Amino acid sequence: MDLLWAPWREQYVNESSCSSKRKKPCVFCSILKKKQDARHFIFFRSAHSFSVLNIYPFNGGHTLVIPQRHVADLSDLSPSERQDLMDLLLATKALLSRALKPDAFNVGANIGAMAGAGIPDHLHFHVVPRWRGDVNFMPALFGTKVMPVSLRTVYKRLMDAKKRGH
Repeated sequence: MDLLWAPWREQYVNESSCSSKRKKPCVFCSILKKKQDARHFIFFRSAHSFSVLNIYPFNGGHTLVIPQRHVADLSDLSPSERQDLMDLLLATKALLSRALKPDAFNVGANIGAMAGAGIPDHLHFHVVPRWRGDVNFMPALFGTKVMPVSLRTVYKRLMDAKKRGH
C-alpha cells in the first residue's frame, strides 16, 4: 500500500479547529461574516453555501464548498440547504474546469475529527483539481509542496472564467 501524506498541513490541522474545546471562533463563519470575498478568496455565494479557495491547499485551485449555517454533519442540513450545497459543489467544479483545465478532480468531505476533518464542527467539501504528474518528490523528501500558481492568480482566473460564463 502506498501512503499519501501532507506534512505541510500539520499547522492547519493543529491551529484551525472549530472545536468548542478550543474556544476559537470558526474560521469559516468568521470569513463569511466579513463580506470581504476577494480578500478571503470567496468566489461563489449562494442562498445557503459558499465556495472559497483553501489557504492550505493540496493543489492549485483546492476549494472548499461550505454551508453558510454552522453544522457538523450533512444530516444537520435541511433538504434545501443540502440541495444548494450540492448545486454549488457542481458549479464550483465546473468553474474550476473552465478556469484551470485540470485532468481530474478529487471531491469529498471528512465528517468528524476521526475521519480527518481539520475543522470538524463546520461541514465542508473539498474540491481538488488534479493534473497528471501533480505529485512529486518534494513533499516527501524536503517537507515542501511546490505550488505552481499563487492563490491570488487562481482567484483571478476563477473570477475571469466566472465573468465569461459557459
